[in-house]
Amino acid sequence: MMGAIADAALELGGSVTGVIPRALAGKEIAHDGLSELIITESMHSRKTIMAERSDACIALPGGIGTLEELFEAWTWTQLGFHRKPCGLLNPAGYFDTLIRFVDHSVAEGYMKQAHRDILLVDADPDALLDRLEAYEPPEVPKWIAGAGDT
Repeated sequence: MMGAIADAALELGGSVTGVIPRALAGKEIAHDGLSELIITESMHSRKTIMAERSDACIALPGGIGTLEELFEAWTWTQLGFHRKPCGLLNPAGYFDTLIRFVDHSVAEGYMKQAHRDILLVDADPDALLDRLEAYEPPEVPKWIAGAGDT
C-alpha cells in the first residue's frame, strides 16, 4: 500500500521521502523512484527520522507494524515528546474493533479521555486531514497523582 500511495503522490507532482532500514532495503523492498530515500541502520532510527520530519502521523489499514508505529507516535504525543497529531484513517470500519478496545481502556480507567482524544479517527481522508490541521494537543498530565506528589 505504501508503494501505491507513493506512486500516486509522485504522479500528482508531490514529493515523497522514504525511510527504510538497511536490512529491508537489502531485500529489495525499497522504492527506487522516490524524491528522497533515507536508509537507516535500524527500525528505531527509522521511526525517529519519520517523527522528526513529519507534521502528523496517519495510520492507514495495515498490520502489526502499522499499529506499532501508530501507538508509538501516539504515546510520544501523550508523554509530551512531541505535540503532533495522530490520525487513524478508518475506511469501511477497518479499525472499529481497535477503536472499541481503546474506548474500553478509557471506560476501565486505564487511559484518560484527553489522551484517547489525541487519536483522531475518520473514514474520510479529507475530513481527517482537516481535523489533523485543526488539532490542539491536550494540556493534561500523563501521570496520576499519588503518594509523594504535591
